[in-house]
Amino acid sequence: MAEPEFTATGVRIGRRLRSLTRAGQVRITDGRLELLTSYGSEIDSAPLGEVRAGRPWFGADDRAMADVDGRRYLLHLGGQGGVSGPPAARRFIEAVRAATAHTG
Repeated sequence: MAEPEFTATGVRIGRRLRSLTRAGQVRITDGRLELLTSYGSEIDSAPLGEVRAGRPWFGADDRAMADVDGRRYLLHLGGQGGVSGPPAARRFIEAVRAATAHTG
């Protein structure tokens, strides 16, 4: 298994108005995005060719949107462990875009 290109822990992952986990994990490894619960079970995953990332029109700097094969998730990357805060959201978006540019 290759070294992850991006990892963030303590991520709040939500879909629409529903919170799926408050301490999840976001990983980009081997050209694939994985959204995991705090226990490590998979919420969703997809090849980076099917993922779009960006900033929401509203909200704090530590948030990012991930559109995973048509399903939209709000990621609050201001968690406790791993990478956190506004730079984490920006790094996540840049990692998705860079990996997508390499694969597509």
